[in-house]
Amino acid sequence: MCGRYVIASSPEALRRLFGYSEQPNYPPRYNVAPTQPVPVVMLENGMRHFQLMRWGFLPSWVKDPRTFALVINARAETVLEKPSFRNAIRRRRCLLPADGYYEWQATPARKRPFFIRRRDGEPVAFAGVAETWVGPNGEEVDTVAIVTAAASPEMAALHDRVPVTIDPPDFDRWLDGSMTEAEDAMSMLVAPPRGTFVWHEVSTAVNRVANDSSDLILPCSEEDIAIAEAASRKQPKESQRKTKVSAPEDNGQGSLF
Repeated sequence: MCGRYVIASSPEALRRLFGYSEQPNYPPRYNVAPTQPVPVVMLENGMRHFQLMRWGFLPSWVKDPRTFALVINARAETVLEKPSFRNAIRRRRCLLPADGYYEWQATPARKRPFFIRRRDGEPVAFAGVAETWVGPNGEEVDTVAIVTAAASPEMAALHDRVPVTIDPPDFDRWLDGSMTEAEDAMSMLVAPPRGTFVWHEVSTAVNRVANDSSDLILPCSEEDIAIAEAASRKQPKESQRKTKVSAPEDNGQGSLF
């Protein structure tokens, strides 16, 4: 799954890569979290456009968002069937610019955070589905979820799910619902080829949403890892339970908190 990610490339670099006309200006973000506004690329009238959306998908039929679970990921295997997503996958496919993402590897002692990025250092485009939720008073909220697929054996050592990434030559094929039917678009919803991504362990500081600096993506030293392991072993049971829920949890659709 994808529960936290990074947008570090400059706005102009991402504008050139994704080819939208808008010229947004925003700072780098090293700990993008659910419910926050995130950059999204959509196709409208044959042109790519940039807009901000809430990361946390709300189907149009939801009456009260407070009673609907936080949904940040859509499973590729069921996105065409689930009532929440089947309209969005046909009409509102989108891309989310990123420079990498975090994953938490479950071990007997603790959950170990890793930063995952392309081997060549280039930005990535997460496949997404979007929906505009309209409230009882006419308020509108643009929302989005990231599509995930079963991990390849290479990446399954970290987690059994990975975000689907779309390569630049396939941007229009993914975005244009009039050109590519949803059934045909499903062929793109697969794990990345072996060797596309590399990863390294990072500090548990990423567990806290309030932390947002470039230090979060720096590799942990062996000494840092040893200290974290020792601290985990020393925690009383109650404290360990609290620590476990501080890192993203995966219930199959991506509810974090």
